Amino acid sequence: MKTSVYNWKGEQVSETNIPEAIFMRPWNPDLVHEVILAQAANRRKPVAHAKGRGEVSGGGKKPWRQKGTGRARHGSIRSPIWKGGGVTHGPISEKNFSKKVNKKAKSAAIYSALSKKLAVGELKVLNTLKIEEEKTKALNSALHGFFNIAKSTKKLSVLLIPQKGERAIFKTASNIPTVKASAVNSINIEDVLRYKNVLIDEAAISEFTKKGERAPVKAETVEEKPKAEAKKTSVKKAPAKKSVKKEK
Repeated sequence: MKTSVYNWKGEQVSETNIPEAIFMRPWNPDLVHEVILAQAANRRKPVAHAKGRGEVSGGGKKPWRQKGTGRARHGSIRSPIWKGGGVTHGPISEKNFSKKVNKKAKSAAIYSALSKKLAVGELKVLNTLKIEEEKTKALNSALHGFFNIAKSTKKLSVLLIPQKGERAIFKTASNIPTVKASAVNSINIEDVLRYKNVLIDEAAISEFTKKGERAPVKAETVEEKPKAEAKKTSVKKAPAKKSVKKEK
């Protein structure tokens, strides 16, 4: 599949081939939602913790004897039914909220989001992401000029995907709150959806092509062999018994 290649002025300069296995995926909102929830759960750190009856200090002595007082029997003043006692089934800090997501599912969610960005015109390929002056101010003005946005507005939201080995773009983009640079192997589904526009360096397309070659392909149809007809087994009927007349 071919797509247009632009320069920093927003002019189309050429065309390039992009892998259909990555940029021509159907939109799968259920899979994207599942992966985002899993990533949020994996970042979750359990903080809330309620002490049980074994963790609350005190209560080691039996409050009163078992019989003879006329009161209900108790073994500890830290029982959950006592004021100041332990909590029954409360939150614990050892709880594990992590969820497992297969690598293929993660990749498929990212490819689905990138395909949607390309379809609606929010993903574009640049001939190079390098700028003449490697400074945050220069990158900020270049991005505002490319998207034709006034510098006073805060509508700039861009995810930059440079080629492998490019390090300067990460430093220059780190000081812009609404811009982030991410390598091809470090693309996150949350970043793809958080930032409105995606700019990819033309030299990084080859890395996507390698990923597309490893992407799952539809399974080939296997021709089924015709089933042999089952032989009909002939059932022999037993000969009818002859009726014998009794002599009177």
